[in-house]
Amino acid sequence: MTSEIRRNESGHIGYEYREIDVPRELSSLCLDSYPCFGWEQDPNHETGGGQDRQTRKTGASGKKETMTLYFRRDRSICNKTELTRLQRNFDGCVAELQALERAKTTTATMAALVIGAIGTAFMAGSTFAVTASPPAIWLTILLAIPGMIGWICPYPLYRRWVRKKTAEIEPLKEQKYDEIETICERGDRLLH
Repeated sequence: MTSEIRRNESGHIGYEYREIDVPRELSSLCLDSYPCFGWEQDPNHETGGGQDRQTRKTGASGKKETMTLYFRRDRSICNKTELTRLQRNFDGCVAELQALERAKTTTATMAALVIGAIGTAFMAGSTFAVTASPPAIWLTILLAIPGMIGWICPYPLYRRWVRKKTAEIEPLKEQKYDEIETICERGDRLLH
């Protein structure tokens, strides 16, 4: 935001407010980038020496933490329309970064689950073959081998697929970070 504070005739500054939920790993990026679009951290959410940012866990496993960040911006800021457009582009880039991060594990997870389920089906067939009367031991062994492979292989394959997908995605993430930097530079030029 500009270094001088603009006030109307009565001395009042009108603000617009925004709160955003971002994953913890992208919170620093948002805190550093939103000032390029005229936003500043809302001092009404400060407690003592630090920001009062709400943190909550999301997802089935509870691994991803999101943070709620609070911002405010002067309503009478210059170039507001263009800054808002750039901010939307920035938000789109952040959403794409989140999608790329999820894409690292989505395919690998689905493939590992399918292989595990197929292995379980073979083990179920093996169990039914041994409990049949008379027991078909040769069929039990024949079905147990792919069943065990289906139970053992998913994790190593998952790790390999994640590494491969990460290698594919990292250049795309770097392009998004470069695009974010360009957007923030344009926004900063409009403010100064």
